[in-house]
Amino acid sequence: MEYHVTLTDPAQPLLDRLVAESGLSRQQIKQAMQKGAFWRSRGKHTQRIRRIPKKTQAGETFHLYYDEKVLAEQPPEPLLIADEGAYSVWYKPCGLRSQGAKWGDHCTVYRWAELHLQPQRPAFLVHRLDRAATGLILVAHEKKVAAALCRLFEQREIDKRYRVIVEGRFSDDMSEQAPEQILDAELDGKRAVSRVRCLTFDEASNRSLLEVSIETGRKHQIRRHLAGAGFPVVGDRLYGKASDGDLQLTACSLAFTCPVTGRERTYPLPTPLLPAF
Repeated sequence: MEYHVTLTDPAQPLLDRLVAESGLSRQQIKQAMQKGAFWRSRGKHTQRIRRIPKKTQAGETFHLYYDEKVLAEQPPEPLLIADEGAYSVWYKPCGLRSQGAKWGDHCTVYRWAELHLQPQRPAFLVHRLDRAATGLILVAHEKKVAAALCRLFEQREIDKRYRVIVEGRFSDDMSEQAPEQILDAELDGKRAVSRVRCLTFDEASNRSLLEVSIETGRKHQIRRHLAGAGFPVVGDRLYGKASDGDLQLTACSLAFTCPVTGRERTYPLPTPLLPAF
């Protein structure tokens, strides 16, 4: 359900209007606001807000997006890997979102960071992982640092590595010196390059453990490339076959030059969180 209220008189009690138009209680509306389902439009600018503003202007429009199913979701708890002040590194579990929607953002890693980091500070999305994927994700806490980290991703100056379990024997060569295999099928008409090395193979399950790095960042790139090569990711219900368990794709390492200190930083995922047979 969507409710849109345009103020003609700044003195109008906005909350009362929302209650009257939606039929929701004050408490339901306030909870939806806190969970990121309330927006304010001024001219062409629309922004998420979490409470009724103290000052309003005639002509402003307020939007409430109410979905009981979305608002009732309980976010899986991420794990803090490193707090660098201006940014932090988290382990995102399966089910936790990278990005919110107009219906709410309480199940996102950046909102969790805003609510639980000490000292508290704002959080800004820098990059994304699929909801079903797990692994390392960066959250910025200053706008200028967020912009700097986004530039590093855009310029491909952040080394991202993934551990993936796939169906089938990917390769017979599993030595440390084995050359990477290049998957470069275009995705959505755009260049896409994934580099893959097979780490081990499990005869009992007929599954391979891979290390993957990507030169480009197309939507679902790793999953689509591997499925297209005949090795769907285990647990991939979209591009693979139906199977029990979560998607076996984990962002396991991030390395880059810190935009704050200028130092080289590497963040590996702790071994217990890596996918394994």
